Amino acid sequence: MSNPTPGTVGFASRDDSEELARAELYGLLAQLWLGAPDAELMTQLRVAVTQAPQPGALLEPSWQALVSAMRETTVEAASAEYDTLFMGLGKPEVLLYASYHLSGALNDRPLAELRTELAQLGLTRQEGRYETEDHVAYLFEVMRYLIAGDDVAVCNLERQRRFFRGQVQPWVGAMCETGLAHPRADTWRAVAEFTRQFIEVETQGFDLLET
Repeated sequence: MSNPTPGTVGFASRDDSEELARAELYGLLAQLWLGAPDAELMTQLRVAVTQAPQPGALLEPSWQALVSAMRETTVEAASAEYDTLFMGLGKPEVLLYASYHLSGALNDRPLAELRTELAQLGLTRQEGRYETEDHVAYLFEVMRYLIAGDDVAVCNLERQRRFFRGQVQPWVGAMCETGLAHPRADTWRAVAEFTRQFIEVETQGFDLLET
């Protein structure tokens, strides 16, 4: 796993390796929000580099905390925590769907609007997938694709900006705050804090792009 902690927030001056690291971060966060890490991913995280290329990089402390949390837990404990927080019978303790955070109800208008945008991007829901498209992991996977995909007509900075502004920025921070405040969050408190700060960095990057 390459070091994912960027030292700057601007996008325009980044080289390909920095953009790849950014895409990898979206991919990693998609995995962590979709389910508990398996043994292979946990091993990768436990040996991950924790020092950023530039001292004081914005994500370095929360990345270090995330790696530390993975070193202190086990596959079994992480799985049990994930199930408790996100997979409970009835209404889960923490909901990971945009519709709930934006409208207060699952499968509501935000999901319909998202599906329209995904269709415009040429993306469809994977067969057999339990989660609806507004699950945070799905949105992070779309961002990863828009950064690292080969179709330049779709995978470009302007598409990233529009999708992030419309589908990620309005609610993911609130989801993270819910996770941070949950008394039974342990490993996912670190995941939520890193996600929250990563979204802040992305927001600042797009802010600079628009100035």
